[in-house]
Amino acid sequence: MGALIGWLAGLIMKSSNGLIMNIIIGILGSIVGGLIGKLLPLGGSWWIGLIFSIVGACLVIWILDLIKKK
Repeated sequence: MGALIGWLAGLIMKSSNGLIMNIIIGILGSIVGGLIGKLLPLGGSWWIGLIFSIVGACLVIWILDLIKKK
């Protein structure tokens, strides 16, 4: 699931990463998305968790791009 989430976030953010990086981004994105999901009371279905994971992974990619530019 981490690779899929990282890959989808890479497509959204127009970022190309390898398989290992997609897995890492997906796992970190799931953690970030879980924290965001706890703040917003939108229910606990699996597809909402998937959406929050992808949003979290997009945030991780955005932060990594900021760090790379410095």
